[in-house]
Amino acid sequence: MWKGRFSQETDMRVQDFSQSLDLDWRLAKWDIRGSLAHGEMLAKQGLISLEELDSIREGFQSILEEIDRGEFVPDKELEDVHMNLESRLTERIGDAGARLHTGRSRNDQVGTTMRLYVKDQLCEVKEGLGDLLEALLDRAEAHREVIVPGYTHLQQAQPISMGHFWMAHFQAFSRDLRRLEFARDSSDECPLGCGALAGSTLPLDREYTSQILGFSRLCENSMDGVAQRDYIYDVLSFASMFAVHCSRLAEDLIIYFSSEFGWVKLPDGFCTGSSIMPQKKNPDVLELVRGRTGQVIGHMVDLLITLKGLPMTYNRDLQEDKRGLFSTFDVLSHVLGVLPSLIKSVEVDADRAAESFSDGMALATDVAEYLVTKGVPFREAHHRVGSLVGWCVREGMSLFDLTVEQFREFLGEETGDDLLPMVDLEAAVARRDTEGGTGFRQVSRQIDKGRELLGRIKTGGCALGDL
Repeated sequence: MWKGRFSQETDMRVQDFSQSLDLDWRLAKWDIRGSLAHGEMLAKQGLISLEELDSIREGFQSILEEIDRGEFVPDKELEDVHMNLESRLTERIGDAGARLHTGRSRNDQVGTTMRLYVKDQLCEVKEGLGDLLEALLDRAEAHREVIVPGYTHLQQAQPISMGHFWMAHFQAFSRDLRRLEFARDSSDECPLGCGALAGSTLPLDREYTSQILGFSRLCENSMDGVAQRDYIYDVLSFASMFAVHCSRLAEDLIIYFSSEFGWVKLPDGFCTGSSIMPQKKNPDVLELVRGRTGQVIGHMVDLLITLKGLPMTYNRDLQEDKRGLFSTFDVLSHVLGVLPSLIKSVEVDADRAAESFSDGMALATDVAEYLVTKGVPFREAHHRVGSLVGWCVREGMSLFDLTVEQFREFLGEETGDDLLPMVDLEAAVARRDTEGGTGFRQVSRQIDKGRELLGRIKTGGCALGDL
């Protein structure tokens, strides 16, 4: 490729060190797509003949068939997927293949191929994310009236609808959809025609090529077009936040599935056993979802560290951007391949969850707010109920067991018989009817809005800006 300038062959150790075929061969079909569009533009501009364009099309078609059959064995001496495809095309069709690179550098070629790949991969991720959101909605609907403990500091705080729990995670993943759309928009500009860094002296029609490839716009500056990897960072940033949300969901379910909690039930098909302890049922899938989050975040940090010290424009360091990106898409594919089905299979032991409320302390806030309705300032109500709770703990009493007289002893003369119906789990959840709250009516409203969003996702496909 560059023998005109060099008098020595490249050292084989250098070839092995610098080749990227182990990574970028997966880009072959997207690279061919970009090359075909470039060839059409060259023919339109009179830079190659229509006969040569036909030869290029036929040559690439046969190469695609060879790849699909698994018969294309790339040559590492040719460094990367791009040179392998160009070399094979030239072998097949002669000079027409050699003319294809007219007006093009590997710098803008790689950038175009990568953006096409990213856009398509994000479409697949979006579909999987839609499946995950649907699974969360299904569980929220099924568990809308199941009451479980809500936690702060991993200490029992207040009773909630399990549907409210599922919808909390739904909200997090719905924000990830917006981040995904931003990442896809970031990759939706075409650098083809930017050349090595300065554009071209040839009469290229960049707008035409961009339209053929389905980009919404051009890179406006040729240096930035070949140098920037913001769009890869945007993918890794989205993926990192998504992975964090998956990890938090996994952690919640792992805790609630544990022997000490025990009110979440995971299906056998998504758990494993122990090689020595016959009784064990381990939540390995959720643990791996949680564990792989670190990989994704690490890839994002790795890219930023690589980019921070690079001068304009292209530097070979940028070859390494693919390693983390491809690994991240693999992780997303694996996680989204298993997590929606696992979520749909989760069951809740409502009786076991109810047992965890045995001391009634999760209703302490309700008692304080009862006093507020009687005119007691909240801080004073908080103090009175705190004294009551302290006495119950010392005496081994539950709020459920107290009489009105016992309540009145600590809470004051404002306490009436109407307090006792308030010390009830179902009533406590239903009363939390503020917008966004855990009240059953509010959870239903959240589910309905979630269904609307899911409908837009399912009908919108990969169109940008449909959320």
